[in-house]
Amino acid sequence: MTGEHGEQAGLSGTLTGQGHAFRARVYYADTDFSGFVYHARYLEFLERGRTDYLRLAGIEHTALASGERHEPLVWVVRRMEIDFLAPARMDDIITVETRVEEVSGARILMAQTVRRDEIPLLKARVEAVIVTPQGRPRRFPKDWAARLMRQG
Repeated sequence: MTGEHGEQAGLSGTLTGQGHAFRARVYYADTDFSGFVYHARYLEFLERGRTDYLRLAGIEHTALASGERHEPLVWVVRRMEIDFLAPARMDDIITVETRVEEVSGARILMAQTVRRDEIPLLKARVEAVIVTPQGRPRRFPKDWAARLMRQG
């Protein structure tokens, strides 16, 4: 199955009416000595969800950093709020859902949920900003904000 920008749905997930979703398997390397997913590994799952969402929406990290369409820009996570609700275990198939709550100025606020089937395992709110490689904030291009808010 191919997504809007030629990406395979199995690799980058899919755009949904609410945002983006992708599925991942929990591997041994994702767990700690208890057999549960190590708390810091959830940050990687969340990052993959945000990155693939932006990629499928036509905002690719490599194109941003290279300055292909605008001046070189990068994303910086400014704040995260995470509620761990239930554990995931090795071999679980989890779904990471991402949606945009707000875009303003240089800032984007995203809500993310990690589920196993219909059971929510984690809920997060992530605030990211767009900056130059020197760390100066830049406003969101209007076409990006419109594209993301259509999906979210």
